[in-house]
Amino acid sequence: MARAFNARVRHREFCPGDLVLRKVLHIAPDSRGKFVYKYDRSFVVREVFFGGAIILSDMDGTENALLVNADALKKYYP
Repeated sequence: MARAFNARVRHREFCPGDLVLRKVLHIAPDSRGKFVYKYDRSFVVREVFFGGAIILSDMDGTENALLVNADALKKYYP
């Protein structure tokens, strides 16, 4: 079973300077239901750590203090 699962897993690789979208992780009641946004605005990858931890910054260069896991990110191609 593990071999079949691992065959479908896609490896995600982020480099400093990549543009990414951060997934909205908090579930808030919204009147839009299934039409609510699933991703936040775009961010820039500042630093990548071993194990999938990533430090993001806004597009204007201000750095966020929180680490984000790579599972909650998606590459953004403008």
